[in-house]
Amino acid sequence: MSLNKPYLDVPGTTIFDADQSRKGYWLNQFCMSLMKADNRARFKQDEDAYLAEWPMTDEQKAAVRARDLNWMMATGGNIYFLSKLGATDGLSFQQMAGSMTGMTEQQYRDMMVRGGRHPEGNRYKGEGGDAQGPMSQSEAWKAWQAKAQNGLAASVQQAQTAANSIATMGARITASVYFSHVPAIGAAIDHGKTAEPYWAPMFQGFEFSKRWMKEHLPDVIFLVYNDHATNFDLSVIPTFAIGTAAEFEPADEGYGPRPVPRVKGHPRLASHIAQSVIQQDFDLTIVNQLKVDHGLTVPMNLMFGTPAEWPCAVIPFHVNVVQYPVPSGARCFALGQAIRRAIESYDEPLKVQIWGTGGMSHQLQGPRAGLINAEWDNRFLDRLIADPKELSAMPHIDYVREAGSEGIELVMWLIARGAMADVAGGAAPKVAHRFFHVPASNTAVGHLILENQA
Repeated sequence: MSLNKPYLDVPGTTIFDADQSRKGYWLNQFCMSLMKADNRARFKQDEDAYLAEWPMTDEQKAAVRARDLNWMMATGGNIYFLSKLGATDGLSFQQMAGSMTGMTEQQYRDMMVRGGRHPEGNRYKGEGGDAQGPMSQSEAWKAWQAKAQNGLAASVQQAQTAANSIATMGARITASVYFSHVPAIGAAIDHGKTAEPYWAPMFQGFEFSKRWMKEHLPDVIFLVYNDHATNFDLSVIPTFAIGTAAEFEPADEGYGPRPVPRVKGHPRLASHIAQSVIQQDFDLTIVNQLKVDHGLTVPMNLMFGTPAEWPCAVIPFHVNVVQYPVPSGARCFALGQAIRRAIESYDEPLKVQIWGTGGMSHQLQGPRAGLINAEWDNRFLDRLIADPKELSAMPHIDYVREAGSEGIELVMWLIARGAMADVAGGAAPKVAHRFFHVPASNTAVGHLILENQA
């Protein structure tokens, strides 16, 4: 089932959606750089040298050199960003808009004086209005397309062969995994302390998980965590943010970056999920450049150990649980259901796991620092398994009073739980593993693996 994109049949119009944003990220970032006078001067002095500093595609760079705005938009450009390039060239917005219509500057101005282009005949492709003709193209774009056409037939044949060899099947969520993401766990791994008496019982609880992971390796992990003042400082705090990049660098949280591999993303699925979930009325922030901190890398270590590279792709999904107001458990549970629908609407046959991280009971600040409530934590695990919908109704203040000020991170587990099949009427999940341990630094550690039943 494809995403609903009704704007695709609007003539002469490119809507800047999540796919376009992902595709055009570096092109648009290049344009933003031209807001600084020094950068404009360097670009004007040597365009090729300046463009070489940006990891754009060769086609995007060719479109910039040609100053073909339609071509730039076809490769992911957004007109508000591209206007910085036009401004660098001394063009007005009207001149830029006119260049995309196939009219001369004077013809375009005359049209605007007459009241602008009329919507009649221009609402749907094929109506015959004055925006229905071929898109204005530079000679450079035409030459590029002619060159690309040479390999098109072979590519189409190859894609058709691959499609015929794969059964028609969409992506599916196979399991959900839950755990605490304590930074000290990462430090114990990095400094070889996992066998020390303090740490050994905690790490022993994840030995089964590593074996299970080898037998149930997914194609993609949708990993729900919170950024710990790493990417999002107090100037910008998104409630929900999804990482759509192809790669994510480990962050320096003050001690230097952790010695773990870069995280491989899945831009196409991430963009698909973003568009689908936003269409289901959840407001996501789309992040095309993101560094990942211990909230994401510690869970990866606990399930995979310390490999030279991570064995599957990861989609980072940040939830604000640092500054109030934070999203409610009910909102997170409903979001998980929207994410499941988004993943199941993706046409590629991918196996996806969804991980919920954070918690369990802990408080890191004030005279009540060090609070642990093991009885409450285990009751939370019971309810998460048996009655997640009722659990999702628990108010924030209960988390704070019973599980500590940072115990509110557990709402992120409800996103992963909401994505499981039984919430949508399927069979109850299989509890493959459950583990609880106190302490890991300042925190009670909880861990749970739930398998969807086919």
